[in-house]
Amino acid sequence: MTIDADVVIVGGGPAGMATALFLIDYGINVVVLERGDKPHADPRAATYHPPTLEMLEKSGVTAELHQRGLIARHWQLRDRRAGLVAEFDLAVLRDDTRYPYRLQCEQHKLVEMMQRRVLQSSHARVLQGVDVEVIKQDESGVSVRGRNEGGDCLVRGRWLVGADGGRSVVRKSQDIAFDGFTWAERFLVITTDFDFTTQGYAFSSYTMDPIEWVATFKIPGDRPPGVWRCVFPTRPEENENDLLDHGHAANRLAALSAATRGSTILHTNLYAVHQRVANTYRRDRVVLVGDAAHVNNPLGGMGLNFGLHDAYELAPHLAALVRGDADLASLDVYDRRRRSVAESVLQAQTIANKKLLEEKDPATRLERQQDMRDTAADPTRARNYLLRTSMIEGLRAAARIR
Repeated sequence: MTIDADVVIVGGGPAGMATALFLIDYGINVVVLERGDKPHADPRAATYHPPTLEMLEKSGVTAELHQRGLIARHWQLRDRRAGLVAEFDLAVLRDDTRYPYRLQCEQHKLVEMMQRRVLQSSHARVLQGVDVEVIKQDESGVSVRGRNEGGDCLVRGRWLVGADGGRSVVRKSQDIAFDGFTWAERFLVITTDFDFTTQGYAFSSYTMDPIEWVATFKIPGDRPPGVWRCVFPTRPEENENDLLDHGHAANRLAALSAATRGSTILHTNLYAVHQRVANTYRRDRVVLVGDAAHVNNPLGGMGLNFGLHDAYELAPHLAALVRGDADLASLDVYDRRRRSVAESVLQAQTIANKKLLEEKDPATRLERQQDMRDTAADPTRARNYLLRTSMIEGLRAAARIR
């Protein structure tokens, strides 16, 4: 089986499906190759920042996210012993965005929403269950050889987008370095039906502690009233089976709040955490988006959003190339913009978020807490801080890069 398209997208996760969604809006023919046979439903990202909601607005995805998700206008910084430290109200961004809040909805639901729209287009095909094995490019295009249950398949495109995650086959095929580091501790995600609002928590909260910080946020789940995910750091020596055991997870939650006793543990998940950026997002006719280009810790909910922003920035460049209205140098603009903010904003902010939560020096911790209180209490300072953490400032900075 041989298939031709303007753009081949390897990876049908959020960044890949968003790339397809944005490209078909320009009338570009795309083929998406996805290894899995359906969106992964295990606990992954679930937070959408204001610019992301604006980017998805035209497709109708934003409206559907509002129907199926939860609006989180406030987020909190807490201390495990002292309780609430500061609460930020994203309404201070009302003059900067049409969506002055976070919206929380599971990643696999977003992928399903986007894929449904992509499949309705005459410009798109989605092939699932495809293992990509060989990628070769020449002066006129890129060939992808893969295998599915029906046998070998060959897909030919003028351009190829690698959206196949942190272990990207596409990135490796182009010998693109993925510089950075891996945190020593793994992150444990515990999903529970306990309602943390009964303890004063906002729908999105970050709790400081020098030994065991916690991030808690509410998601819709399968039905009202929704469920909560709690993210904990773990020690390298802890046994994986113990960490994933629901009884152990219940004890970990009870150590955070005794009120969780008697609640149900719905799911546990354990994963390694990396901070890495590809040293280029482009190799001739191959470009990278999403986790194939950058990975980071999840504190602040930036990684998923950043991949969608990659797709939004890339689509008009590729569309212009397909139409013959631009040359290859336009992809260098994409590379400069997205890689620059990945290094200066995505990596810097997510590392800073983690360091804030785990600060061990008592004096420094108190100083940082007071600074956050003062920031939240001052509308001007709060707006400037939220412009950065809501990813608006980074996009504005990227737009100035030529």
